[in-house]
Amino acid sequence: MSTPIYELALGAKFRQLQPELQDYFSLAPGSGSYGIGEGVFDVVGCRQKWLRPLLATVAGEEAFFPEYGERIPFRIENHAHLDPFGRSSLTARREIFFPGHTRLFHDTTVAEAAHDGGTRLVDYLGRYRRLATALDLDVTAEGRLRGVSGASRLFLGPLRLSLPASLDAKAYAEQWWDAAEGKHRIQVKVLQPQVGLVLVYAGSFDYRLAPSLPANDGAVAKRSATAAVGLPRYAEPDRWERRV
Repeated sequence: MSTPIYELALGAKFRQLQPELQDYFSLAPGSGSYGIGEGVFDVVGCRQKWLRPLLATVAGEEAFFPEYGERIPFRIENHAHLDPFGRSSLTARREIFFPGHTRLFHDTTVAEAAHDGGTRLVDYLGRYRRLATALDLDVTAEGRLRGVSGASRLFLGPLRLSLPASLDAKAYAEQWWDAAEGKHRIQVKVLQPQVGLVLVYAGSFDYRLAPSLPANDGAVAKRSATAAVGLPRYAEPDRWERRV
């Protein structure tokens, strides 16, 4: 079994995480398990009503969505695998159960060699993995994981577009174990300099491991050469991206 990508990126700091977080982020390709989280978002979505029509136009990307709600149930699956280009990866597939509509929000985080000889994580968002951003990770004194997204790149066909700081949005995430409640907690805010808060989600969830599903999810058709290794068919995006 390979080393989990978050341990590769954090190095010795990985052992400073709360033990429950170490367990959460210990999935690696070949582990024989995938993670299932079920819980409730105290808040989730876009709070700014005027911005929701714009987000509705890109909701099909399955990276942003126009709804906003409180006390909204959700489910997340974490799958460790190799992407079609051989990179160690972790795909997170989230289902958010708004009243009358379920939103799918998913991404794949991959381990890449950094210029300093270490490992950096690059996160590819959405159904077509058209938006990518590097992740800057740290561990707090309390053992929580903090992450901040770096500059974003947008892939449109052969084009690789680096978004200027004035247009880019940054994600600020924190995840920890709430010992009093016996649950995992997460809080994420996406901020854009011109419009402010674009997206927020914060809540708690229970988490467990289950035996890995068959790679083809029961399908009899032969998998293509562009498929990931160790990722169920239903969790794959419509397109993979190898550029960073």
